Amino acid sequence: MSNMRSIARWLPFITWGRTINSQTLRGDLFAGLTGAVLVLPQGVAYALIAGMPPEYGLYTAIIPAMVAALFGSSSHLITGPAAPMSIVVMSVASGITDPGNSDLYINTVLTITLLSGLIQLALGILRLGSVVNFISHTVILGFTSGAAILIATSQLKHLTDLPVAAGLSFPEEIRTITFHLSQANTYALIIGIATLISALVIKKLLPRWPNLLIAMLLGSGLCWLIDGQGHGVNMIGALSGSLPAFALPDVSLYEFSQLASGALAIAMLGLLEAVSIARAIALRSNQRIDGNQEFIGQGLANMVGGLFSCFAGSGSFTRSGANFDAGARTPLAAIFTAFMITLVLVSLPDLTGYLPLPAMAGAIILIAWNLIDIKSIIPIFRFSSETAIFIVTLLATLFIELEFAIYLGVLISLVAYLKRTSRPSIINVAPTQNEPKRIIRNIQRYNLQECPQIKILRIDGSLFFGAIDHIQSVLQQSTAAGGPTLKYIIINAKGINFIDLAGIEFLAQESSRLEKRGIQLVICSLKGTIIDEIRAKGFLDKLGPQRIFDTAHQAISYCVPRLDQQVCKECSKKIFTECPR
Repeated sequence: MSNMRSIARWLPFITWGRTINSQTLRGDLFAGLTGAVLVLPQGVAYALIAGMPPEYGLYTAIIPAMVAALFGSSSHLITGPAAPMSIVVMSVASGITDPGNSDLYINTVLTITLLSGLIQLALGILRLGSVVNFISHTVILGFTSGAAILIATSQLKHLTDLPVAAGLSFPEEIRTITFHLSQANTYALIIGIATLISALVIKKLLPRWPNLLIAMLLGSGLCWLIDGQGHGVNMIGALSGSLPAFALPDVSLYEFSQLASGALAIAMLGLLEAVSIARAIALRSNQRIDGNQEFIGQGLANMVGGLFSCFAGSGSFTRSGANFDAGARTPLAAIFTAFMITLVLVSLPDLTGYLPLPAMAGAIILIAWNLIDIKSIIPIFRFSSETAIFIVTLLATLFIELEFAIYLGVLISLVAYLKRTSRPSIINVAPTQNEPKRIIRNIQRYNLQECPQIKILRIDGSLFFGAIDHIQSVLQQSTAAGGPTLKYIIINAKGINFIDLAGIEFLAQESSRLEKRGIQLVICSLKGTIIDEIRAKGFLDKLGPQRIFDTAHQAISYCVPRLDQQVCKECSKKIFTECPR
């Protein structure tokens, strides 16, 4: 049994291959055709975003798609070229070499792809699938929104047919286009805007139709009607007509080390995108997704892709969703799509020769707009910390190198998380009064009275080294507020999930400090797992086991008989059932 599980882990296609029958074949074949229609325009568009020749986008829709289908865990995830990945590839590679130097630039991109695949595969083999959890959804939204703006901006030069130098920063590109806008080619603008509007109208009226493909065909027809090529409109040019060839990237160790940081960012972005999409589709298909297996599938896809003329790819939400909606039953649908794209690449290489660059630019601008998830962004602005993370990541994406924008977003997310966890909620609580059954509740919320000799504080959060300063400050304020009659502070630890060594030392030191002032520290409602861990490590004596109680009522029953009875006689609050009547 264990051998079969091991085989299923390394060769998952054996498992789903046994489920193939005439019904699944029919569904997968139709879904494969749908995927091919969708990826044809997208593959060419994403190749241009990545600074690669158009056929490389189709290569990326063939090789990685097949490998990820064979070795991933999702039945519906379609791997291949993706807009956010393409813009990051362009950013990382252009930092090493000029995209105008085609051979060297292509070699650099293939090296980045191979290296990112190696990182992804290593994370999958080491079963570190949880590592993507450190990239929050807000960081991805901020990065994707910034990448969408950069993608749209990068296409303005093609939309206007203006001579804009490669490698300009976002503000420089905007400034250059704005300054030379009067020199824009009117024919190029008409073709690009007509393509964009056509795509929007078709999507609105006929949502199930391939709007980008039809819009680009209409743009090509309009270009022919107005003789755009005769008026200086640039065409994409024909594909090479050749299949992706095997080649080992040729870079020096120095360049390899330069690319490592960018490759890591690409690897992490690609994994997060792929796993998120796979899980989203799995919610609809009731399939269980193995994150580590998906890491292995994505890693192998990019590794093999880097050796066969592909740039780094990831899961595509549009194509994966369409794959599921079209009736795909197994990953064979992705393989059918790859074979259909191969047929187009070999038999119709001149297809893109009739495609105007402004028409492609209009389609890419629409793709960029679709990357901005307005519905998910709006709720972010209701949380101040999330708003800061989103805005900083967005601005970093626009104004610094893209891979560092991801790192910065992750860093800010971790800082915000640590800030929240280092300030756990500490609430004054007391038993409900004038009721037969006394329940410990929030004093302010339930307008409860407090005992002048006992203060009960509930800590909601982990008691670790980062939270000690905040908890100590609140305890000292509570001690001062309790006045001279205060005899006991009960810490209700019901909400504490974790205590480290620094937290134990802090409680012991605070107990000693309070005792010098005539106040005893009592702890109740510690989770059993925490007590077991403290006992196993030999730290229970530091806390004083005689002052640790299972429940708040046990702690109260311990404290009340030891109070100053004179103060109790003069007190009319009668907060506890143990109070003298």
